[in-house]
Amino acid sequence: MSTTPPDRLSVNPRSPFYDGEVLERGIGVRFKGIERNNVEEYCISENWVRLPIGKSLDRHGNAMTVKTSGEVEVWFLDATPAE
Repeated sequence: MSTTPPDRLSVNPRSPFYDGEVLERGIGVRFKGIERNNVEEYCISENWVRLPIGKSLDRHGNAMTVKTSGEVEVWFLDATPAE
């Protein structure tokens, strides 16, 4: 089992970056210094996250999202902190 989260991950099962096993472990995301629990997708190397816009849905029933740039930190929730 890896101790490093993937560079890019999505919670949408239709996405090529979806990984159910990784999501079962639990992922913590800190974006611009604030812990977020509503991130739809992230990319560490490109420094962006995709966040939902309220409760709006597109015509396919998926949450509408906005891509926002900034510092992204990611960790596994089941990992013990190395302090």
